[in-house]
Amino acid sequence: MNTHNQRPTISAVGGATYRSAAYTSLLPWQVRERRFAPVGFGRRGLNPDDVYAFLDRVAVDMAAVYAALAESRRETARIKAGLRRWQTDQARARSEQGQGR
Repeated sequence: MNTHNQRPTISAVGGATYRSAAYTSLLPWQVRERRFAPVGFGRRGLNPDDVYAFLDRVAVDMAAVYAALAESRRETARIKAGLRRWQTDQARARSEQGQGR
């Protein structure tokens, strides 16, 4: 795999799925271009084992993305709450300075 196609792995931090160091996340183009081998002679369709293995991998990557999104939203909420507290403290301090004159 080319180095520009590699993704860092996600550890068990923040509720993300554990992965081995050898695992690289799927990229959108890899999903779009994925082709499956046809089943054996006399049957129609794709090899179900290949399809299910690929779907499992996509599901793992999607779970990691959703976990990262949830963590990002929690961090955003925490920062917004901190900013609101700071703004309230600043407004209160300005108000107290104005009344003391």
